[in-house]
Amino acid sequence: MTEFIEQDLSGATFERVSLRKATFRQVRLNDARLDVVDLTGTRVRGALLDGTVLRGVEVVDLDIYGELRKVTVNGVDVVPFVEAELDRRMPDRARMRPRDSDGFRAAWAILERLWAGTVERARTFSSDDLHRGVDDEWSFVQTLRHLNFADAAWVNRLVLGDPSPWHPLDLPWDDAPGWDGVPWDREARPSLDEVLAVRAARQATVREVLASLTDEELAAEKSCAGPGWPPEGEVVTVEEALRVVLNEEWEHRLYAERDLTALERPTQPQGPTEPQGPTEPQEEN
Repeated sequence: MTEFIEQDLSGATFERVSLRKATFRQVRLNDARLDVVDLTGTRVRGALLDGTVLRGVEVVDLDIYGELRKVTVNGVDVVPFVEAELDRRMPDRARMRPRDSDGFRAAWAILERLWAGTVERARTFSSDDLHRGVDDEWSFVQTLRHLNFADAAWVNRLVLGDPSPWHPLDLPWDDAPGWDGVPWDREARPSLDEVLAVRAARQATVREVLASLTDEELAAEKSCAGPGWPPEGEVVTVEEALRVVLNEEWEHRLYAERDLTALERPTQPQGPTEPQGPTEPQEEN
């Protein structure tokens, strides 16, 4: 199989060429032009689609999961409709956009309650299942390890000023640049309880920060020292940092619930079933 690694093919033309099942990783396709192409079955992960334009396309079964800010379909920005529907399905979701310190405390309490239920559900699975990824995503244990990293990055490191708050089991995102002194062992297989012990400490720290948080402190600007994430010297307000934490915790729990459901499917009885509604319990929706 031909490999193109660290090459500059800017301006190249591919015409009547088959790239079926090709893999593109960390590839720049800025301002690329695709005419009369077949993208059937294409899977795109971790992509920036800012300013992308699709014209004369046939969309039969398109599945998008990501951060949507403006998505115009046949002249209509569909994002407000998507956001409203998600809030309708998950009423607690709207509370992940707090405007004051009390709102942040309430949002965190909701997240701890929801995660407690998810962890209780996860304990019904085997250790192998909890280390098994679904559709090339992180396993349940890896998801918790990543949240431990995120909470440490945005609260311990940025808000509290600890330049190196890491635990050996912390897990940055897959395409992170990597930093000296920051652990990154994707293949580690700690037990669920080992990871939950770290998580309990990280959750307690967030809880303590929020307990004394004032509205005035939300606007305070913070920056980090030393290598790591967030980047050294980048100025971020406490409110922005805490919003990242809420978003990470909320979205990754949805991913975890989705994947636990997928892991259950092989054991489910076969046969006709009634159409199912949202996977989230109504009180969460």
